[in-house]
Amino acid sequence: MYYKRHAEEAILKLSKMFGAVLVTGARQVGKTTLLKDVASAAAYVTLDDPLQLASAVEQSGTFFKDNPPPVFVDEIQYAPNLFPQIKIILDRDKAKGSFFLSGSQQFKMMKNVSESLAGRLGILNLHGLSLRELSDAAFNEPFLPTEEYFSKRKIDAPKINYSDVWQIIHRGSMPELCANSDFDWQMFYAAYVKTYIERDVRDLTQVGDEVKFLQFMTVTASCTGQLLNVASLARDVGISQPTAERWLSILVTSNLVYLLAPYHNNITKRTVKTPKLYYLDTGLAAYLTRWNTADVLKNGAMAGAFFESFVISEVIKSYANRGVLELPLYFYRDRDGNEIDLLIEDGGTLYPIEIKKHADPKKSDVAKFSLLDRLPTVARGHGGVVCLYDNLVTLSGNDRAIPITLI
Repeated sequence: MYYKRHAEEAILKLSKMFGAVLVTGARQVGKTTLLKDVASAAAYVTLDDPLQLASAVEQSGTFFKDNPPPVFVDEIQYAPNLFPQIKIILDRDKAKGSFFLSGSQQFKMMKNVSESLAGRLGILNLHGLSLRELSDAAFNEPFLPTEEYFSKRKIDAPKINYSDVWQIIHRGSMPELCANSDFDWQMFYAAYVKTYIERDVRDLTQVGDEVKFLQFMTVTASCTGQLLNVASLARDVGISQPTAERWLSILVTSNLVYLLAPYHNNITKRTVKTPKLYYLDTGLAAYLTRWNTADVLKNGAMAGAFFESFVISEVIKSYANRGVLELPLYFYRDRDGNEIDLLIEDGGTLYPIEIKKHADPKKSDVAKFSLLDRLPTVARGHGGVVCLYDNLVTLSGNDRAIPITLI
């Protein structure tokens, strides 16, 4: 089963603006399938093929004579020496949409990209399937809790019951797993983690102790939805803090973990400066933390953290699928412990969002939004609490209960 990806439109737009388009993202989120569909006229070359990889590494000067543009090069991170060759061809021919590139890792290739293809490359960061894509919705605008947004979103919002939401959160967003209901969840993620560590982590970053790295993944997954504490992560795994920082950067730049930045400006002196950590695929996080069924997860101690992680991931996808690289997403927390789960900045206005797994939203859920009114340089827009309630209803003023299906 092929799910139509909402990133298609952004990739087509980038291909008309730039000579090369690079789609990055975690392993198995559908980069190859997407680019094969969008760039069907381009020849396909994968550097997973040992002969093609040897040619790319050893004979980069002639590689594109054998594989002339338009061409789609898959797993480009294995041969970063191709980037200067791409630059030479683009500078010579001035053609748009000549190269389509994909890679599941950013941490090795992005330095080469920035040095070689500045101004010549459009980049899109692809994530797993969104709730919109799973329900075959046509709506494809970034989430913003405004009247205009909801009037459009409600047209093809899916009807999903309470138990189905938890099944989706638990199963995760990997296209292959979503498309094949008979695939064993545990076997899929076990193979995923093994391949990730053996192919990406071992080959590209020389992590010495793979057992400890798996423990590190598990500990970070158990901290999804929490303030980042690198010292605690290092202590729990038994590694140094510099090692923990390096390993965390691997998870972030390989698109498994997202660090949500705290909102602060010159006025907000009392806000914390520490980001919050989120696993972007809740299925992977559930596997790592041993929540083996949706029911156990739904009723477990981490249910709230997983629901929050899922909502944050869905909001991120709504922006990333439009080609937005610098996400306008933050959270608010001051030194007194007052917190707003998500702030979306748009046009100088902050839109506050709370995230609650319950189905009975209350006015008290949005009470902390008034914290923003104390900031004299900030305009507060419409807000709401994303939850499992069925309908979009007003709680107080411009703040509403927002069903998760309207993200």
